[in-house]
Amino acid sequence: MSTPDFALMQETLMRELRLMHYPVAIKYFFDEAELAAFRKDQPHYAPVKPLTFCQAEIGARMEGITVLMEREKMGCTNAQFVFGWKGLDEGEVKSHMKYCADADHAKRVVEAKPRLPEGKLLAVAVSPLAQAVGTPDVVHFYCDNMQAYHILGDWMATQDQVRLRPSMSVNSAACGGNVFAFNEKQANLFLACSGSYNSGKTERGEINVSIPGGHMQALVARLQKRIDDKGGAAITRLGEPFPGADICKNCPLIVFKKEGEAAKA
Repeated sequence: MSTPDFALMQETLMRELRLMHYPVAIKYFFDEAELAAFRKDQPHYAPVKPLTFCQAEIGARMEGITVLMEREKMGCTNAQFVFGWKGLDEGEVKSHMKYCADADHAKRVVEAKPRLPEGKLLAVAVSPLAQAVGTPDVVHFYCDNMQAYHILGDWMATQDQVRLRPSMSVNSAACGGNVFAFNEKQANLFLACSGSYNSGKTERGEINVSIPGGHMQALVARLQKRIDDKGGAAITRLGEPFPGADICKNCPLIVFKKEGEAAKA
């Protein structure tokens, strides 16, 4: 494949899928030299005060800026645990009790979360896909149901998958959902948690889709081929622009023709 053009990918995805938010390119830094090169070469912002991970993503998906999150600016204990920046403790178990049957269940829920290796992550950067430097580890979409259907359908086709197996952790949506995609090299589909819904600003009911960064070029190429061959991005009604005709399938009443053609029919 040719060298990925992430700016063109973002332009295509935003236009053809009618995305409201920029796709978020996520980069996990485990190497000091790589992080130093990023600091030197990539214009970026840092939070003034500690934020949750999903709040940091607001900068990327809404404001169009690159945000570098380091341990001291991570204000969410759920994300700290998922990123390997803290271990399992009584406070983390207690904070999950409201979701769980009992303390034992809460402990097992926390233990089951996807995690990065403890103590290894140096920082995490989030940026609009167009600003990605190198291939992102994960690309995170905040989208609606039918946009998610198209993104994941194209992912399954390009990766020869016959079934999607989403993974969702209680109370760790954006942080845990993306780490799962990174660890497993699989796409993920997950709901907002209480934190990402409120603090992370997803009150429109957005759903989350995560795609491994290395899979994005094939995914967008398939989308573009459908546009070139069929005239539109829609899978549900080939040839239509996304999201296609959002109507009852095969409805005989909702049909449109150009003026002057009705009499010929």
